[in-house]
Amino acid sequence: MDAQHQIKSTVIVGGTHGNELSGVQAVTNYLANGESKLSSIAPSTSITLTLANKMAIQKRTRFVDEDLNRQFSREKLQGSLNDSSASIQCNERTIAAEFNQRFGPKFSMDNAQGKGRSDFIIDIHNTTSNMGPTLIILVNDEFHQQLARYVKQQMPHSYILVEDYQDYQSFAYLCTVGRKGVMIEVGPQAHSTLRAKIYEQTVAMTEAILRFIELYNQQNVAHLAPVEAFRLGKEIAYPKGPNGLKSAMIHPRLDKNDYRLLKRGDPCFIDFDGNEIVWTEEDTYPHFIGEAAYDHLCLAFATASKIEF
Repeated sequence: MDAQHQIKSTVIVGGTHGNELSGVQAVTNYLANGESKLSSIAPSTSITLTLANKMAIQKRTRFVDEDLNRQFSREKLQGSLNDSSASIQCNERTIAAEFNQRFGPKFSMDNAQGKGRSDFIIDIHNTTSNMGPTLIILVNDEFHQQLARYVKQQMPHSYILVEDYQDYQSFAYLCTVGRKGVMIEVGPQAHSTLRAKIYEQTVAMTEAILRFIELYNQQNVAHLAPVEAFRLGKEIAYPKGPNGLKSAMIHPRLDKNDYRLLKRGDPCFIDFDGNEIVWTEEDTYPHFIGEAAYDHLCLAFATASKIEF
């Protein structure tokens, strides 16, 4: 491996969503007393720690004006550059433009050729869903396969979620500002709260990723066999009534059963009169079940297929 492809710079981000406190707390603690620990785990990469959305963190809210984790598309980043008044009016557009300038820029030719300011971004999130520690991978290649396998080896009870339905650059996620990037998603944890087990899993996955980066830079990654993973399918909305409002809830048999098989004919919703609504499509593995942040979008869960990765 030539020096160009080494992970020379790594950014660890908390607070992309201001009410997801495991990442906020982890980054805060690392900044206070843990930077030397991280350097000892992965001395071959320069590690930067940052809290992304400080105003949302202060307000204990997911975002102030718009979701920061949806601001990093070409259209939105160029729009921020071309319309400074819009950026000033929108907290998250301003943050996205500044983050992109500091750690990217995402769509520059230099970044595409590995000369950008950040080689790897770890973006830490929480979910209210019962997803356990989940590593979200956006690219299906040897590097990410080996990363997923290593994390799974270090954390056998973790989950690998593969979202590779489009080109990496086409995602509007914050982590895509880096030449490579992943998201950590750990739950269940209620918004604006901190649970010890969830926090510990967050730190464990973050440090496992750093250990892999060190092995990768030293060309010392052992070949690992494929592991069980889940490939994102589609989003499933709640049933709605004639008035356009939600007409059913997630069925108790489905609730909290993320990554468990949902078979055709199984109940997935129950309406307000107690009538069950069954799943009529192909067998699937739901996740993000009942995620609170998606409730206003009327999204109940996402589907997935089980794969080897």
